[in-house]
Amino acid sequence: MKQQAKQETINCECSHKTKERSTKEYKDLMNRLRRIEGQVRGIQGMLEKDAYCTDVLVQVAAVNAALNSFNRVLLAEHLRTCVTENIRAGNDEIIDELVILLQKLMK
Repeated sequence: MKQQAKQETINCECSHKTKERSTKEYKDLMNRLRRIEGQVRGIQGMLEKDAYCTDVLVQVAAVNAALNSFNRVLLAEHLRTCVTENIRAGNDEIIDELVILLQKLMK
């Protein structure tokens, strides 16, 4: 469990880079993910109880909306921090990385 968010970095299996997050940002993102996890468990429970298809589909749409919201928050923070810092440091390669990221997000 992450106790000192400001002093630790999060490692991502898909990248060699890490991101130091403030305690507030970390808690906000984790709370969002926990709510989404709860929604998914709720959908599993609905299937176990043979819930009607449209009721399940509405809940799936709610999970999709929550994930999209999570992505918007994370992308905005990425632009404000990682992208901005790299551009200020003269690393224009971050623009290519951002373009690739946006292409993946828009599939």
